Amino acid sequence: MGGEDDARWRDRQRHAVRAHAEADARERAAEQAQAAELVARFAAEALRRGLGTDRLTATGHDGRSRYRTRLTGWYVDRARSRAVDTEGRFYLLTVPPSLRSRLLGTEPRPTAPPLVVGRGGRDGESVPLATLLSRRLEAGDDWR
Repeated sequence: MGGEDDARWRDRQRHAVRAHAEADARERAAEQAQAAELVARFAAEALRRGLGTDRLTATGHDGRSRYRTRLTGWYVDRARSRAVDTEGRFYLLTVPPSLRSRLLGTEPRPTAPPLVVGRGGRDGESVPLATLLSRRLEAGDDWR
């Protein structure tokens, strides 16, 4: 009898874990969609305002090297580690250091933007994405 109870308990646990993971995935997808909409609106507004763009560069994970990219857009943090391109895609501009990237440049891939930038970081500083993008728009070309 105990074996049958154990099997039912394991089945309930598996079901609960699966349901929790599915709910978490749905919540994450909704947050990413909301953040992507914020980024797209930022890019459209920046273009509408004529906000100057930069040729974006990426930094090596070691923090010492900078690499050219083909991306054009706006840095959205002072560290120049996050950016939005003119097509409304979000980028984390840190890449593995490499000789190839030094010579030929690098091509970072767009990433899903977070609703809260810096959440879970060691320094404890986080800022809502909407606030970060709003500050960047308000600063205009004087942001640099």
